Amino acid sequence: MTDFVHLHTHSQYSLLDGAASLERLVQEAAATGQRAVAVTDHGVMYGIFKFYQAAKEAGIKPIIGCEVYVARRTRHDREAKLDEDPYHLVLLAENEIGYKNLVKLVSLSHLEGFYYRPRVDREILAAYSEGLIVLSACLSGEIASHLLVGDKESAQKTAEWYKEVFGSKNFFLELQYQGIEGQRAVNRELLAIAKDLDLGVVATNDLHYIKREDAMVHDVLLCIQTGKTINDPDRLKFATDEFYFKTGEEMAQAFREVPEALKNTAAIAERCEVEFELGKYHLPKYKVPDGFNKESYLEYLCREGLQQRYPKKTQELEERLSYELSVIKETGFAGYFLIVWDFVHYAKSRGIAVGPGRGSGAGSLVGYLLGITELDPLEHQLLFERFLNPERVSMPDFDIDFCFERRGEVIEYVKEKYGRDHVAQIITFGTMAARGAIRDVGRVLGLPYGEVDKIAKMIPNELGITLEDALKNSTELETLVRENEQISRLVSIARAVEGFPRHASIHAAGVVITPQAITDYVPLARASEGEATTQYPMEDLETIGLLKMDFLGLRTLTVLQDTMELVRETKGEELTLSAIPQGDTAAYSLLRSGQTLGLFQLESSGMRRLLVQLAPEVFEDLISLVALYRPGPLGSGMVDDFIKRRHGEKENAYLHPLLEEILEPTYGIILYQEQVMQICHRLGGFTLGESDLVRRAMGKKQPEVLSALREKFVKGAEEQGISRKIGEEIFSLMEYFAGYGFNKSHSAAYAMIAYWTAYFKANYPQEFMAALLTSVIGRSDKVGIYIEECRRLGIQIYPPEVNHSQARFTVEGRGIRIGLLAVKNLGEGAIEEIVLERKQGSFKSLYDFCRRLDLGVLNKRAVESLIRVGAFASTKRTRREMLDALDNAFEQSHRLSASRREGQLSFFDLDQGFTVETGEHWTGAEEFPQPVLLNMEKEYLGVYLTGHPIDPWKDKFKEFGFPSIAETLEDDTKNGEVIIGGVVSSWRRLTTKAGKLMATFTMEDLTASIEVLVFPKLYEKTYLEADNDRVVVVKGRLDVNEREKKLLASQIRWLSNELEE
Repeated sequence: MTDFVHLHTHSQYSLLDGAASLERLVQEAAATGQRAVAVTDHGVMYGIFKFYQAAKEAGIKPIIGCEVYVARRTRHDREAKLDEDPYHLVLLAENEIGYKNLVKLVSLSHLEGFYYRPRVDREILAAYSEGLIVLSACLSGEIASHLLVGDKESAQKTAEWYKEVFGSKNFFLELQYQGIEGQRAVNRELLAIAKDLDLGVVATNDLHYIKREDAMVHDVLLCIQTGKTINDPDRLKFATDEFYFKTGEEMAQAFREVPEALKNTAAIAERCEVEFELGKYHLPKYKVPDGFNKESYLEYLCREGLQQRYPKKTQELEERLSYELSVIKETGFAGYFLIVWDFVHYAKSRGIAVGPGRGSGAGSLVGYLLGITELDPLEHQLLFERFLNPERVSMPDFDIDFCFERRGEVIEYVKEKYGRDHVAQIITFGTMAARGAIRDVGRVLGLPYGEVDKIAKMIPNELGITLEDALKNSTELETLVRENEQISRLVSIARAVEGFPRHASIHAAGVVITPQAITDYVPLARASEGEATTQYPMEDLETIGLLKMDFLGLRTLTVLQDTMELVRETKGEELTLSAIPQGDTAAYSLLRSGQTLGLFQLESSGMRRLLVQLAPEVFEDLISLVALYRPGPLGSGMVDDFIKRRHGEKENAYLHPLLEEILEPTYGIILYQEQVMQICHRLGGFTLGESDLVRRAMGKKQPEVLSALREKFVKGAEEQGISRKIGEEIFSLMEYFAGYGFNKSHSAAYAMIAYWTAYFKANYPQEFMAALLTSVIGRSDKVGIYIEECRRLGIQIYPPEVNHSQARFTVEGRGIRIGLLAVKNLGEGAIEEIVLERKQGSFKSLYDFCRRLDLGVLNKRAVESLIRVGAFASTKRTRREMLDALDNAFEQSHRLSASRREGQLSFFDLDQGFTVETGEHWTGAEEFPQPVLLNMEKEYLGVYLTGHPIDPWKDKFKEFGFPSIAETLEDDTKNGEVIIGGVVSSWRRLTTKAGKLMATFTMEDLTASIEVLVFPKLYEKTYLEADNDRVVVVKGRLDVNEREKKLLASQIRWLSNELEE
């Protein structure tokens, strides 16, 4: 067996270029007897840690590297054409210093050198050269590039520079042969330079896929990347199919005249020794006040919190606090709690709304005393071990919600406190899921869209579904693949690329904080938004032991913050979330009514029905509600059972009296994971830490583990005087409910936010609805629904008005004034200008408005939008009159501006009150008909405001029992026919593959909208009457295969906009 190691390879993390998955790469190395393998992706280290783990698991030595891009001049030069095409260079980490220098170089290439690609230059290569082994790369390498154009002198000088910087033992000239024109000649010249300069040579294969037959898959990836099809002769394409994982024997055959080139690969592999230090946490340093260490300062803060949270101390409270503090000290996480406390405290001190804590963190008393969470874990029986288990230590993880609009302020504070080079957001990868892979590959293969779409829709719309699963579950798809060669090829290639990363982006919430500069641990990338992100994703950072925090932006908190601000402005009341009274009668009355549109987690029609059935009276009921409204409990009959017990229609049953205290709040049903833990603890004699391990094993359905735990539980129960038979039954009951059990801490946190929204809607409906409407500006479907809800609540909705509206929705009198941000074509700068100028006095007319405002900021299109939505109503002119006068008003204003600029108004003119002639010309035209006004509102506000085309038909629709569109969308009945009514928009005619005409349109009512498909036969019967803004009744079947449901029409009846008798 030839001693050879692949040192130049590209995995799937050379995005849409590498077709070698990390798993297959290490498997192939093991299968071919190669004891080591490198990964050198283009310009990035995205997959390095996953590669390290996979290689270690397979018994293969991982060699960490990167094929960097080298700027032709400096990394700072960015001149078109001249700097667009950098050289290639392969860097391998020989040791820990080399890894750190590689990380620094790759990071700088993104943060400082990015121009089309991340680029290093000679300056930083020299600065970070220690510990690196360098290969001269492929034909795109600097030396090979010079040789290709016959410039031997420059090639020699370049080689001399690299030898001088990296040392003769660390710089190797790279020989490749994949049958590409010019390679043999370049190799001869490289060997000559190697001889002249006493440099080593290495043989590589620039691997981009594993097997020769995978060249097709690689070709498809390149086409996806460049937007080409496989039939395009001008597409980017590798010249041969030789870029695969060749065996040592194949490489020996290709380089039989240079055997040392193979031996050197093995020698380099032997030299490379990089180990990640795992099992150790790298927490940032939190500086405590003098006289404290981290543990004592944490206890001091907790004792302060104890005075505020619990005026009356109890033995249980003291024991729980002492226990939690001891576990935190033992596990070394005091600094973690202080770091979280610090930025939560900062947010609250700046008036930034903070959530009550989500997830298992709500089970920590320390978290509650520090103000990190807002749920009393003792009152709600939340368990600390669910958050931090001393018997299975892992980094705790507080997920903190902040006001969506001000989350960035908290991240900025953390950057300032710990150092900007210690804080970064976290990368995430969009991958090619099953449906996406079919669509991408189908397009590249040039298959008809309709045919590809049909195949894609055969894949169930389920999270995490794979093509393998789809083939098992769909007989139709499996048959097509078996019988149709074209479809078989499509699915085969799609399976090969499925799961590959397609693009990189920023994780929605994740931020990493490190004790030293981040680049001492992991490389950084330049995200499209300009932010620095880690190149390793979240799960890799956690395994390495870095502190990952989730700074979650929750729009509901923004709504609550805006509501409190409006209450302060309108009523002079200063409110805070932590001071909201529990058990508010009005809030629970609202919840029991089911009128919960706009409330966090409670506004779907299914949830509203459940609220009415359950009729919550206390907070515990609300926690149960959140836990129950999930597919498992809903589909198992558990919800119906729970409701009957809640109302005394069915007796609570307990297998043993000791269960009553644990299960009484949920009427004898095991609803929460914490209840499983409590049963194991109290009846089975387990510690709470052991109980958490039982919960995990049940959740993961680990039969071998569960068998041993069952026996231990039964024996422990026997010691409590519980018979073996009952002990077995209780354990089986826990196993059954474990499939439905929910994290109570999480449920309680969500219930708390839901309660806050209920409190404000019940007690401050105007302020809450105004803030809610502001939060959905730009989402016309939601705006329309919430406006209807306002009307139901008796809150008047006033149209946008240049003399009254602010940017956002505001409270005005007994109603809500629509904000100017809701008007299309009107930017924030223009709105600021309007509101500022209005302070000088109300606008008297359209002409006055145009004269007083900077028409460079506020263009004619924006003013026309304001006219069409009725925003000049206070000037007492019709919209038609103002549209007629708009050109003249703008012309006059421009003349006035020009006069001012040219200095035609002298000092004395101004002193005498001189003005340019500005007569107002009005046509006196009558107002547009009401349907036209409604259409204007719809077009420029996104909603019908002063009425709705279906208003005349609302009662008839109810009489005939037509469901609302919102109710229809939430009905998951497959193949069930529905009849719904609404108004038509976006009518669009299409031509089918067979050349026949069909149509699609959007139908909306007062609750939601849905896309309707009208196929050719029905189209022929109905198209003559079709028009936008017409009222229509459609009978059809819901297409539930897509995420956005569509209605496939079977019958259509067009209605007039006036009620027919």
